Amino acid sequence: MKSLVSWIDSLSEWLGKLVSWLSLILVLTIIIDVTLRYAFNIAFVATFELEWHLFALIFLLGAAWALKEDRHVRVDVFYQKFTIKQKAWVNLIGFLMLLLPMCFVIVREGAQFTYNSFSVLESSSDPGGLPARYIIKAALPLGFFMLGLQSIVEIFKNLTTIFIDGNQQEQDN
Repeated sequence: MKSLVSWIDSLSEWLGKLVSWLSLILVLTIIIDVTLRYAFNIAFVATFELEWHLFALIFLLGAAWALKEDRHVRVDVFYQKFTIKQKAWVNLIGFLMLLLPMCFVIVREGAQFTYNSFSVLESSSDPGGLPARYIIKAALPLGFFMLGLQSIVEIFKNLTTIFIDGNQQEQDN
């Protein structure tokens, strides 16, 4: 089990680091877009679409890595004062009741959404837009599949904290 957990952690980290480079490409694309638009009064629909495609890839494919690194958004009003074991319980309940079911639904529905897009070879409806919109749509189920896998890993980590590490810490005190 530890090797599977380690492998999924490594996969999430590898994918997250890979798509993090898209941030640089996104910034350069925005600089070029803004420069062309305001300095030369030239605008391309494809450039604008590329910006939101890159942002979507960064967000969707980087989410599992953010979860692994505990860098996701959390409301820490009470959580910050909890013990490690209490935090593990909150995380476990959140993963089981909210994140994992949401990932399941989005992967299932997103796969159909992507299939429909691939079947018609969907492209941008805007003149001058990007072709092959189905490629970016495939990032939706893939990103949530990775997020679901990482949430399963986090469930195991929290169970370990609750039932093994947490008990060990209580005995040490």
